[in-house]
Amino acid sequence: MSKNVIFCYSGTGNCLDMARNIARILGDTDIVMMRAEPVVTDVREAERVGFIFPCYGGGAPEDVLTWAKRIRIGENAYTFGVSQSASYAGTGLAELDKIIPLKYWATVTHQCSCIWLFPHTMMVPPVGAEQAQKRSERLAKQIGANVREKNCSEKKPPRNALNAAENKAWPAIAKKKAAAFSVSEACIGCGQCVKLCPRGNIRLSGGRAVIGTNCAQCLGCLQYCPQSAISLGSITDKREHYHNPNVSAADLMEKLIHVD
Repeated sequence: MSKNVIFCYSGTGNCLDMARNIARILGDTDIVMMRAEPVVTDVREAERVGFIFPCYGGGAPEDVLTWAKRIRIGENAYTFGVSQSASYAGTGLAELDKIIPLKYWATVTHQCSCIWLFPHTMMVPPVGAEQAQKRSERLAKQIGANVREKNCSEKKPPRNALNAAENKAWPAIAKKKAAAFSVSEACIGCGQCVKLCPRGNIRLSGGRAVIGTNCAQCLGCLQYCPQSAISLGSITDKREHYHNPNVSAADLMEKLIHVD
């Protein structure tokens, strides 16, 4: 096992990019993907254990908290968490802190991937995609340095009651929204979305993708579709699609990524 372990959930690449950038600061780091059940859950030998994930509907993706309950960490391990969103921090870190007490935490904003809700440029502070990426990389260096030095946060992660209520309702919202998915004739049946879906919610039938309702709303299928054949209504057809420029769909499909 590597000296450092980062558990990462990433829908359209921003969190994986953050995890890799922090890992480069730390060195000798295993990034364990949490899009499905992690391939490693016993990390008691690791010196530093971190969690990096997006904000979905006011909090952490529900699968992140489910998997976190199965992870075993050493008593003296340094723990940290990073949550990324388009604007507000949400309650994800606070909920994770109940399961795995965090010694250090940080929040970072980046481009919005939920383009049925907002255009991808809707982030705080309002900057373009290129500037947002540079900002993310700069903040990753700062966070990485804090984690390397094992600095601790003075306060617990924030928990907003409104965000908590929003997050509790999110699974039902995601399921209802997933029922609106459509796949156009542009679909070539490449199967990328099938492999990419963290919940196995997509299949091929008659050479075209078919999307079910067991959906986390990561929108990786929509944002990475090479034919732009997947839609969540006319609004997502009109709005520019977005995924992190440094992360491919194949990267997200990896189960474990090592960074020296």
